[in-house]
Amino acid sequence: MLDQFDALLLARFQFAFTVAFHFIFPSISIGLASYLAVLNGMWLWTRDEAYLRLWKFWVKPFALVFAMGVVSGITMSYQFGTNWSVFSDKTGPVLGPLMAYEVLTAFFLEAGFLGIMLFGRERVGETLHMVACLMVAVGTAISASWILSVNSWMHTPAGYTISEDGQFLPADWLAVIFNPSFLHRFAHTLTAAYLTTAFVVAGVAAWQMLRGADKNRATRTMFSMAMWMAALVTPVQIFLGDSQGLNTLEHQPVKVMAMEGHYESHPDGAPLVLFGWPNSEERRVDYAVEIPKLSSLILKHDLNAPLDGLDSVPEEEWPPVPIVFWAFRVMVGIGFLMLGIGLFSLWNRWKGTLYTNRWLHRWAVAMGPSGLVAVIAGWVTTEVGRQPYTVYGLLRTADSVSPVGAPAVGASLVAYIVIYFVVFGAGVLYIFKLINHAPRMDEGGAEEEGPLRTSGVTPATEVGRDAAIQGGAAE
Repeated sequence: MLDQFDALLLARFQFAFTVAFHFIFPSISIGLASYLAVLNGMWLWTRDEAYLRLWKFWVKPFALVFAMGVVSGITMSYQFGTNWSVFSDKTGPVLGPLMAYEVLTAFFLEAGFLGIMLFGRERVGETLHMVACLMVAVGTAISASWILSVNSWMHTPAGYTISEDGQFLPADWLAVIFNPSFLHRFAHTLTAAYLTTAFVVAGVAAWQMLRGADKNRATRTMFSMAMWMAALVTPVQIFLGDSQGLNTLEHQPVKVMAMEGHYESHPDGAPLVLFGWPNSEERRVDYAVEIPKLSSLILKHDLNAPLDGLDSVPEEEWPPVPIVFWAFRVMVGIGFLMLGIGLFSLWNRWKGTLYTNRWLHRWAVAMGPSGLVAVIAGWVTTEVGRQPYTVYGLLRTADSVSPVGAPAVGASLVAYIVIYFVVFGAGVLYIFKLINHAPRMDEGGAEEEGPLRTSGVTPATEVGRDAAIQGGAAE
């Protein structure tokens, strides 16, 4: 019994590690694909060399991120057979076809046009190259839609029947795909990917301006576009998050109880717990900082609306409350920091100091990885909040694991950790090397990528770097 418990815990940790590692790559590649399509379209429309230079600057990191996302996704999927075979057997008739549709409609579309996008600019003509950029961007969004449909069905299952041997069978494919939480989660996650990319781009541009590229027109364009995204899209994302929260309250109320830290029911209005330490043993939030009745106002738009607490459900149905509670606050806190810098950028734009305010640039650098942290925190909130179920209310996590021993799962977990940090760590370091140099144009408009004043990279090493990149692409 202890061996099985340990194997379950290790299998959960292994899947959490691989998914969290994988999630950061699609979060950037989805946004970068659309960003590159916009840059290419702006270049064709305006013939402004800055857009072309930015496209060529970001297409190399995009290719690496896309490749790492594909590889990490493949290794992640192996666990469905090794560690979660019972889950795969029971849900395969529903989830298997959806995963196949993702490959057929999205991955093939992306892969088919990716080569044209990366290497076809001078070979296929501007129109077909633009179409390729759009198809890759559309393909990433379609891929996200299928994956989120699969995951959303696990949270709000619909359109199924259960066979005599306990398998989930599709009864209505439209109900399966467009399950009750799908559209809310798709909009929220896709917008999160765009914001994540915007803040990565803003952080890179701000870092370059702080290091001497503040007069660089391409870098200024990069920073301006990212700040427009922060200012205009963050409020939309906050609204979409609220919409998903209301949907979660309807279909997964226990998750919301854990997010809010409501151990007790509140018949006449629930407080919003800003901070505190959830104490599940004593069924209270220690050191709580609360705003009276604000949770009822947010969740039910009524100060006095009653809200149930965790005391209304058996304790074995509770998720790990402290993890859900704090992950949710990390996500929301970063969202409001994004809103703050977006508004601050509008103020600086109006004052004419968008490219000269060093405090804005320092803030943007600090916020560069914030989108990645927010999407991981949001994923933790969503997935840990679903516990103790893999298919919410129907299939428990303890009943989904393969009959394997803890040593086998532990060995593969260690192997994953070592290989991931070595292989993907090298890839991330190379991306840092690529974005360390500001894109620029000489006065004649010739293509050129030069080092920043403080980088210590010479033109000779730049030529060698470009040759190495081209050689690697050919391989």
